[in-house]
Amino acid sequence: MKVWKHCAFWLALSAAFATSASAGQVVDRMVANVNGHILLQSDWEEELAFESFVNGRSLDSFTLEERKAALDRLIDQELLREQVRPSEGAPANEIAARVNEVRKLHPEAATDEGWRAALLHCGLNQSDLEKRLGEGIQLMRLVEARLRPSIQIDQKAVESYYHEQLIPELKKAGSKEVGLPEVFGHIKDLLAEQRLNQLLHGWLATLRSASRIQTAQSGGGDQTP
Repeated sequence: MKVWKHCAFWLALSAAFATSASAGQVVDRMVANVNGHILLQSDWEEELAFESFVNGRSLDSFTLEERKAALDRLIDQELLREQVRPSEGAPANEIAARVNEVRKLHPEAATDEGWRAALLHCGLNQSDLEKRLGEGIQLMRLVEARLRPSIQIDQKAVESYYHEQLIPELKKAGSKEVGLPEVFGHIKDLLAEQRLNQLLHGWLATLRSASRIQTAQSGGGDQTP
């Protein structure tokens, strides 16, 4: 279970711009200001298009709350970038693996032509996708390097999860019980990921409270893309 899938703010970023009725020109407006860094309407819409594509969803299926959550993730990403600056790119094999995972979500991408058409439909191309996925991998590797060393999962925590959560769930589902030794490592990894998510959420909350963040909504503007 990848933490960046939970905080999905990873998943970082079709530039659709609002059109000026009077001049017929493309207008891009500010939707958020994060410590002086401006996030534009196009950034938000690119994020939505990207998230819809990597999750195999239609952009039209996003609710208003999900769209606002995408903006929150953009803000979180900016806050994290202020704290951790990548010194090297994400490994090519990890990016390729993620691209393959995304491609499997799109039945129309069985052929290269279908894949390119699917990307184009969301305003993306192969290079765009690889760049955005790579940025997400980069950032999460840095976050993990900072937070994971402080995580300690002891045997008591694993045993507690096994007896209080896993076994009751297996019984409820009518599934065969498994011995603790068989799943000890999996449970320990799961608890570590949960703890990492908790630390990340706490860190982001601290960063937000210490930052100057203004959104179009907080400033009285329409915040719906």
